[in-house]
Amino acid sequence: MRLTKFGHSCVRIEDDGAVLVVDPGTFTERAALDGVDAVLITHEHADHLDVDALADALGKRPSVTVHTHPSVVARLDALDGVVTAVESGESFTAAGFAVKAYGGWHAEIHPEIPRVPNLGFLINDSIYHPGDSFDVPQGAQVDTLFVPVSAPWLKLSEAINFVRSIAPRRAFALHDALLSDAGHRVTDGNMTKLSDCDYVRLEPGTTVS
Repeated sequence: MRLTKFGHSCVRIEDDGAVLVVDPGTFTERAALDGVDAVLITHEHADHLDVDALADALGKRPSVTVHTHPSVVARLDALDGVVTAVESGESFTAAGFAVKAYGGWHAEIHPEIPRVPNLGFLINDSIYHPGDSFDVPQGAQVDTLFVPVSAPWLKLSEAINFVRSIAPRRAFALHDALLSDAGHRVTDGNMTKLSDCDYVRLEPGTTVS
């Protein structure tokens, strides 16, 4: 498989010609959706869901399918007929990839800000994208973890402990568009030293195997 990290929280996964994209939001380059076969959306926030970009992608490839929590489906009326509702605990196939949904709720930003549903996605029993949560995929053996490192709802210690609790072979930074260059240096240094695995922050557009 080939993994490409795009802006902020978007990950593109390619295998044997199939293309799966997770969370192409408004901070994400639209090139992430070029040739896409299926899209996973963890939750409704705009930095994870760009409806206009999805509509454009569907205009080029009408066979694209979208999989997301039922609460998000209502926001995708323009994509009627291609969206499948997914619940936590459900397993399904998207673009030929085996996917299982975990979690249920977005991490708390503030007690006065309502929480929205959020799903983490385990792909091919090896790659985990948690969306905006630190929900651990219980029972899964995660090889590659995408870990949120900067957001109004997290502390760096939580990101470190999240990686340690899953114990993947490697972890890549996720949800990183809000950091300055100095913030990246501080975050990357601490995550590298303390996460107890091979940790890297990929620049947008970087592909790894």
